[in-house]
Amino acid sequence: MVDVARARKLAVRIREIVAATLETQVKDPRLGMVTITDAKVTPDLREATVYYTVYGDDVARQESAMALESAKGVLRSTVGKQTGVRYTPSLAFMADVIPETTGRLEELIAQARAEDARVQEIASSAAPAGEADPYKAPRVADEDDLDEHEAQA
Repeated sequence: MVDVARARKLAVRIREIVAATLETQVKDPRLGMVTITDAKVTPDLREATVYYTVYGDDVARQESAMALESAKGVLRSTVGKQTGVRYTPSLAFMADVIPETTGRLEELIAQARAEDARVQEIASSAAPAGEADPYKAPRVADEDDLDEHEAQA
């Protein structure tokens, strides 16, 4: 078992190397506006998963995914040369879904705020259904009531 901190450092280094290599060495026209967001390495340092996002529509995402798959050999070779580890990890590319999830959450929050504003508007003009003070106040005993109670006893 390898140190977790070492795996984390290697993942950061792989992310940097892949991003720089995509920018400078990979000249595939299918490669769109790709951003490398994260990398994770297995504890045995044999496999690395690289997460990326693509700016554009579904066609751009698919073409960029194909370009990354075709450039996998060049990227792995560069990672091996620049990291100096005994076994160069195999690379797997995964589309990062965080931007889509974030967009969906923002839509839901906006919808909840609009619903809260609507409820607040309804509540501001609402009136109680029954009496203004629905709680019964305890009855205050008068002197007459005390006299009647003493007479019964």
